[in-house]
Amino acid sequence: MDCVFCKIINREIPAEIVDETDETIAIVPLEQVSKGHTLLIPKKHCESILDCDDETLCTLGKEAKRLAKMLIEKNGATGFNLLNANGKDAQQTVFHLHLHIVPRYSNDELDLWIKQGL
Repeated sequence: MDCVFCKIINREIPAEIVDETDETIAIVPLEQVSKGHTLLIPKKHCESILDCDDETLCTLGKEAKRLAKMLIEKNGATGFNLLNANGKDAQQTVFHLHLHIVPRYSNDELDLWIKQGL
C-alpha cells in the first residue's frame, strides 16, 4: 500500500508526532493554518468515514475531543474547527481517513466556514 499516513504510522517516514494511542496518531501537518493545527489519524487504514468501521469511528471521535481540549489549553486557543473531507470532489487529498483539528484564536482572520450562494 502506498499510503503516506500508513508509512508515518509504521515509522517508514518521519513526522512530528503530537500524540499517540494504541488506535490513533496525531501529527503536525506540513502546512499549518493556525498555531496547533493537528491531524488526527486512525492507525487502522480506511479511506473515508464511509468505509470506516463504527468502533474505529467512535474511537476517533473520542480522541478528537480529548486532543482538541489539549490543544486549546496548550496553545491558549478560544475554540477550534474540526474538519474532514471524504472523496476527491470534497477535496480529500490523502485517502486515509483523518481529521483536522484547527485551534482558533480571537481575530485570527481565518474563514473556514462554508460559503452560501448556490
